Amino acid sequence: MVAANSHIPMALTMGDPAGIGPEIILKAFATSPQTMQGCCVFGNAQVMSQAMAFLPKAMASQITLVAVADVPSAMALPMGHVPVCSVTPDAPMALGEPSASGGRMAADAVVAAAQAALRSQVAAVVTAPLHKKALAMAGVNHPGHTELLQSLAADHLGCQVAELPVRMMLSRPGLRVVLVSIHVPLRVAIDQVTHDQVLQTLVVTDRAWVQMHGHRPKVWVAGLNPHAGEDGLFGQEETQAIAPAVASACAMGMTVKGPFPPDTVFMQALQSQTPDKPDVVVAMYHDQGLIPVKLQGLADGVNQTLGLPFVRTSPDHGTAFDIAGQGLADPASLLCAVAEARRCANLIA
Repeated sequence: MVAANSHIPMALTMGDPAGIGPEIILKAFATSPQTMQGCCVFGNAQVMSQAMAFLPKAMASQITLVAVADVPSAMALPMGHVPVCSVTPDAPMALGEPSASGGRMAADAVVAAAQAALRSQVAAVVTAPLHKKALAMAGVNHPGHTELLQSLAADHLGCQVAELPVRMMLSRPGLRVVLVSIHVPLRVAIDQVTHDQVLQTLVVTDRAWVQMHGHRPKVWVAGLNPHAGEDGLFGQEETQAIAPAVASACAMGMTVKGPFPPDTVFMQALQSQTPDKPDVVVAMYHDQGLIPVKLQGLADGVNQTLGLPFVRTSPDHGTAFDIAGQGLADPASLLCAVAEARRCANLIA
């Protein structure tokens, strides 16, 4: 473990250029230069330059965009400068609309940042929001950041994707939630509630938590069905898959409890003042876990991928096409993501 260092190099992807990613990045550098020190933007210098117009003049005057060729050049810049490493060609596009060119630029930035992390050129990757339809329009065969980064890491390590299980964790003060399944239809998500999938989620969570925090987590597990199945009355997943997976995890030395009724487990986790208060709640599918986190607000939410060979975080919101280019975007969640990435990278170093 190393002491906290605000100047460790981190890659910050631009996100979809038609969304609010470039704007919140610039606002973060302008309003919190100490937090952003050491971050190198992977994206397109022209897009970032155009986004300067979305900032109030007084805010824009606090920062200077600088095109850089590599991460060491970015690290040499003084505070108040925004290093941009152009990794994707210029392309015309309309703000607030998904496009193949926007999806390609966003994907190129993610690929370049991930490669920098896999080559140990940066200590962490923070990703600004991309648009899943734009990715598909660009021919990217992955539904989002998590799956794309998993594929890139598996290729680098020379293994199959299935051999590198990853999970999505959403965090805000007082509540962290890890998902068993991510970007799949609800009918598919239900089918993925198996003993092996739930146990794999618990194993990935346990290992990642030890790396990030230095101790094993206390984990509560949500059920899938109403009342956590009511002993099989409302479904068999709890008795046939979830409870056996919890038992298997406990036999492996993990501190895991559940399944708990999904309509109350998140409230109880937030309100608990006992020593048994969980560090993490495992949810069975995407919306089951994200609704309670986002209901508390987006400003301090962070998305993190567990199981990758490098630290990756992102703000807990999307591209916000409806307000792109209007100067209304809030960088708060991005700043939380940068701070969390730095904290984790320092612990793992």
